[in-house]
Amino acid sequence: MPQGKALDIAEASRITYSDSIVTGSNNYIDISGSDIVIVTAGLPRKPGMSRDDLLSTNANIIKTVAEEVKKLAPDAVVIVVSNPLDAMVYLFQKVSGFSHSKVIGQAGVLDSSRFASFLAWELGVSVKDINAMVLGGHGDTMTPIVRYANVNGIPAMELLERKYKSREKAKEVMNQIVQRTKNAGGEIVSLLKTGSAFYSPAAASLEMAEAILFDQKRVMPVCAYLNGEFGVNGLYVGVPAVLGANGAERIIEFELNDEEKAMFYNSVQAVKNLVDDLNRLGF
Repeated sequence: MPQGKALDIAEASRITYSDSIVTGSNNYIDISGSDIVIVTAGLPRKPGMSRDDLLSTNANIIKTVAEEVKKLAPDAVVIVVSNPLDAMVYLFQKVSGFSHSKVIGQAGVLDSSRFASFLAWELGVSVKDINAMVLGGHGDTMTPIVRYANVNGIPAMELLERKYKSREKAKEVMNQIVQRTKNAGGEIVSLLKTGSAFYSPAAASLEMAEAILFDQKRVMPVCAYLNGEFGVNGLYVGVPAVLGANGAERIIEFELNDEEKAMFYNSVQAVKNLVDDLNRLGF
């Protein structure tokens, strides 16, 4: 299957003006010496399942992957995409022993893109002009930061109020967008029936990989290890980070208001619960 997928992509090289060589493999040996490893291994969700329902099964898979990456690509920066995301990033780093900065999770980039897309559709503007950010765990408790969502600097809430000529209606619509963002993955699962999202997570992972490989110093919301930042210690949680050649090179802290803090720390607690479950399961 990976050989077929890779060949399909490679045969589009003339159309995409890419001279990259794309190959598929069923053997870990082919990741030897990799600069970057993106981990998507694991079972996808099915309708009615939460990301957290995958914990035990995918933990066994991630443990094996981490052991192989440690052996064959010890200098790689690793981007984990597998669910439940925050717990799987934690487990990968624990098993591999890699530097915390070199093991990160892809979640906030995707969730923020979803948030931005829904806002653009509602406001009738190009998504290129939307700035929006989602923090916290990659699950039902994720935290879209409404206060900073904007259209080229103009607060999104202000534009919603102008559109509906009502502050209450604007709040109602924004709450609906926030809820859709939180449920976006499940919405796709319910439509596909037999799998979960793959195009948008792939695009998000690629954006992160390019930031690392080209040392772009991009500020992106990613699942990063916190050592006191935002008042959190010893957990991987979605926060803004500078992505460069060394992975998540530093965390960007900013002030959260009381409502945002409550949502964020509720999400942190959900992540901690997952990590506690992992430990109880012996991982």
